[in-house]
Amino acid sequence: MKSATPKVLHEICGRSLVGHVLAAARELNPENLVVVVGHAREKVTAHLAEIDAEARTAVQEKQKGTGHAVRMGLQELGGSVEGTVIVVCGDTPLLTAGTLRDLAAAHTADGNAVTVLTAEVPDATGYGRIVRDAASGAVTAIVEHKDATEAELAVREINSGVFAFDGRLLADALGKVRTNNSQGEEYLTDVLGILREAGHRVGASVAGDHREIAGINNRVQLGEARRTLNERLLTAAMLSGVTVVDPATTWVDVTVTFAQDVTVLPGTQLHGATHLAEGSVVGPNSRLTDTKVGAGARVDNTVSDGAVVGPEASVGPYAYLRPGTRLGLKSKVGTYVETKNARIGEGTKVPHLSYVGDATIGEYTNIGAASVFVNYDGQDKHHTTIGSHCRTGSDNMFVAPVTVGDGAYTAAGSVITKNVPPGSLAVARGQQRNIEGWVERKRPGSAAAKAAEAATPRAEGEA
Repeated sequence: MKSATPKVLHEICGRSLVGHVLAAARELNPENLVVVVGHAREKVTAHLAEIDAEARTAVQEKQKGTGHAVRMGLQELGGSVEGTVIVVCGDTPLLTAGTLRDLAAAHTADGNAVTVLTAEVPDATGYGRIVRDAASGAVTAIVEHKDATEAELAVREINSGVFAFDGRLLADALGKVRTNNSQGEEYLTDVLGILREAGHRVGASVAGDHREIAGINNRVQLGEARRTLNERLLTAAMLSGVTVVDPATTWVDVTVTFAQDVTVLPGTQLHGATHLAEGSVVGPNSRLTDTKVGAGARVDNTVSDGAVVGPEASVGPYAYLRPGTRLGLKSKVGTYVETKNARIGEGTKVPHLSYVGDATIGEYTNIGAASVFVNYDGQDKHHTTIGSHCRTGSDNMFVAPVTVGDGAYTAAGSVITKNVPPGSLAVARGQQRNIEGWVERKRPGSAAAKAAEAATPRAEGEA
């Protein structure tokens, strides 16, 4: 990956690679779930504690191969277990719980000692090849790419690295694995041959979509997996009643949820715990993270993080909703408006060019253009409260802490530093003074002076 970040911690669609694998495995409701960690295990273990605190870890001090890794995992469980053991790879984010269930079901139904998940792929480079008996079609061996013959390299059915084992037989066979290969490692795939030679049945379950078993080894493959998973998520959304106008430019996380009759316009990114309620329209060119959008709301060209947009509210274009923003029913946050930790009541409008931070605004109030809620004194944040049915003038500054009562007005250009009683008009600006003739005296001959002269009425008979 050429990265300081361990491979399995790279993210696609809102989860780490290992997070996707764990999510699929958890859907099988396993009795135990063990993650074998080795390289950069401190980072990986810390991440596991955040995403799946019940997952156990086993340490592989030296990376001595896949067989050795599984052996370390079994040691965490006492060395051997009864029942079925499913082994998956930590870098296969497209693997689904459905495919794992099919693998487990085939393993049980066929009475296999081991069942390998396979797939036929267009390009098998780098993967272990499945070698089958020509007559029966049974799996006879898995040959690693670097150890394969020319004939074996031509095989397109590959080992996914995902297996279902009889737990007791697996533990016994791992003790017989040797390291007489080009890498001097313990190959998990050698267990198949050991079990087969002992007279046990070795079977296979073929994945319906070869992309599910794709491992990630570089950032090109990471990008391909992200595109595939995104397409899968959007397809599911569209089939559930969501209109995605341009899937090619729409990106969603696995944790995003939708109601029916949502419309997502081009260039939109939906991340985290974002939810779009029925009939809402988001986009174009919007990025929403951990945001709840109410029924019938409209969010246009907006960046939102940790906000709640009420039903039938209108946001944007070019708005920025920061954490703690709560917009009421039919409220409006318009063009070039930024909000943070702000509760904006039903029907209230902040139409344009304003900053509303650390504030509570009541119902059906209108905030004039170019208003700033001055909430920071250089050390602490302070709160502003504006009541219901207020009309605040353009170019106002509300210097917190300050309260504007219900039904009050504030004059344009005012700096409000004192509380405004309900129903009052607050005027906080200097008196205007006009100095007549100033331009003609101070800027004689200028275009402004000539325009002023032409516009100035002349007395009768004056040249």
